Amino acid sequence: MDHSSVQGSTIPSPGAVKDELEPVRKTRIYEEVASQIQRLITDGRLRPGDHLPPERELAERFGVSRTSVRDAIRVLELMGLLEPRQGEGTVVRDLSPDSLVSPLASLLVRNRTLLADLLDVRKMIEPSLAARAAVHASDEELAALEQIFLRQQDKVRQGQLAIDEDSEFHYAIATAARNRVVLRVLDVLMDLLRESRERSLQVAGRLQRSLQGHRRILDAIRGRDGDAAEAAMRRHLEEIEDVLLKSKASRVGG
Repeated sequence: MDHSSVQGSTIPSPGAVKDELEPVRKTRIYEEVASQIQRLITDGRLRPGDHLPPERELAERFGVSRTSVRDAIRVLELMGLLEPRQGEGTVVRDLSPDSLVSPLASLLVRNRTLLADLLDVRKMIEPSLAARAAVHASDEELAALEQIFLRQQDKVRQGQLAIDEDSEFHYAIATAARNRVVLRVLDVLMDLLRESRERSLQVAGRLQRSLQGHRRILDAIRGRDGDAAEAAMRRHLEEIEDVLLKSKASRVGG
């Protein structure tokens, strides 16, 4: 079987990608193999529908055992980047937002400088969503947003983080804004930033400030004031950013 192409899509030849593959020296060899294949996928050198070369060929090109290659492929399948096809071998999957969450999350863990960029994306998106929600939210959606806020308030008074309610609040606003594409983007961002948000909510006084921010946003949306909702969301996100980046700097500094 010819593994060099599929439906007109040609996978990089050994010569084309050999400069992209590096000797593996880490203790967990399969993780490095998975990382290099993942990089070829996210860089677009391996595209949806492309076949991976046979296991034996990959093992030779990486200079590792076939067991390590199999383990790496299994990891990438779990991440949603690859899929096995009967009679065809292993194929690169279409990159949906869901399949990108895991690789982006792992990249965020390795490169914390991306945190500021992800927070910037939230500031680009969510204030506009809040403004749109103030215009488009139905009475039922406003009532649901109020209930989420009240649940968060109860948990905060009990000293709980209320991380689920925090996520639900922002997601409900995005839903009311009536844009399904942006809703999926926000869903991915919230998944990526979950660990950072949990950390920020543990900072002294942060729970109360988050609750106050949500109250201002809720009041503006309920009042159908798009400008006020946008400003309240922007202020809320800037407060989150300030806490997270200061926390990161303090860890780096000591």
